[in-house]
Amino acid sequence: MINLRYHVISLAAVLLALAAGIALGAGVLDESDTAEAGGANDSAEISSALAGFDAGYATLTSPGLLRDKLKNRTVLLLTTPGARDSEIDSLIENLTTAGARVTGEVEMTGKLLSPSNRQFAEGVATQADPDAATATSDYAKVGTAIARGYLTTGDGSLDDTALTIRSAFTEGGLLAPEQDPEVSAQLALVVSGPSGAGAGGEGTVISSIVASLDSGSQGVAVVGPVSSGEDGVVNAVRSSDAAATVSTVDVTDTGTGRVAAILGLVREAAGQSGAWGTSRAGDGPVPN
Repeated sequence: MINLRYHVISLAAVLLALAAGIALGAGVLDESDTAEAGGANDSAEISSALAGFDAGYATLTSPGLLRDKLKNRTVLLLTTPGARDSEIDSLIENLTTAGARVTGEVEMTGKLLSPSNRQFAEGVATQADPDAATATSDYAKVGTAIARGYLTTGDGSLDDTALTIRSAFTEGGLLAPEQDPEVSAQLALVVSGPSGAGAGGEGTVISSIVASLDSGSQGVAVVGPVSSGEDGVVNAVRSSDAAATVSTVDVTDTGTGRVAAILGLVREAAGQSGAWGTSRAGDGPVPN
C-alpha cells in the first residue's frame, strides 16, 4: 500500500501549482487512503528519487511563488528541541527568497516546554515583565513576556524591558538563542519536530503560549512535519483556542511543504489565519 508520506509528496507539486494559478485537476489527500495505508508502511522512508524530485520542484517554483511576498518584514524563528536542522535551514532560505529579514533563531528548550516547570516559567515571566502578570493564565503570562522580549507590532527597536526579558529567559534555561536577534521581529515562525521528538506535553504548552505571541506581534505560524499534524505540536495548536488566530502547516518534511509554510506566514502577515497541508488541515493543502 502507498503510505501517507508518499501521497503528501507526490501531490505536493500539483498543490503548489494550484497555488500559482495553474488549473490542474487534482484532489486533496483523502483520509480514507490514510486508513487503508495503516500498519508498518506508515513509518516507511520516502525514496531518495521521490525526495529529489520534490526538492528540485520546490527549488524551481519557490522564487515565483515567494518573491517579495514578505518584503521588508522581519521574522523570528522559534524552534522546538526536536525540530530538524535541515528543515530549519530550508525555511530560512525560503524566507530570504520571500524578502524577509530573519532576525534570529531561538530554541524553546525542554525546560520551558515541560509542564512540570510551569510555575518556574511563570515566575521568570512575571519578574522580568511586570505587564505579563495581568495575563489570564500561567502560559499566557509566559507568552506575553516572550512576545515583549522578541516580537513587536511596530519598528522592532529594543528597550531595557525587552533586554531584561531575554536575559531572564536565557539565564533560566527556558530559551536558548542559536542566533540572538538584534531587533524585535514582526512575525514569528514556530518550527516543530515530528511527534514524539520532544518532551511530553510540549504541544499543550506551545498551544497555550502562541496566542499571546500572536497578540504581541503581526502574526504567528506553527509548522512541522506530517506526524506533527497527526499527534504532535501542530495538531495540538489546531485543537486549541489558538487555532482562531495562529496559522498551521503540517508538511515541512517536504520541500514543497516548506514553501507552503512560508505562504502560510504571508497570509498571517495579511491578518488571515488558517490551517494548511494534509487532509487534516481545515483550509486545504496550500494558502492561496
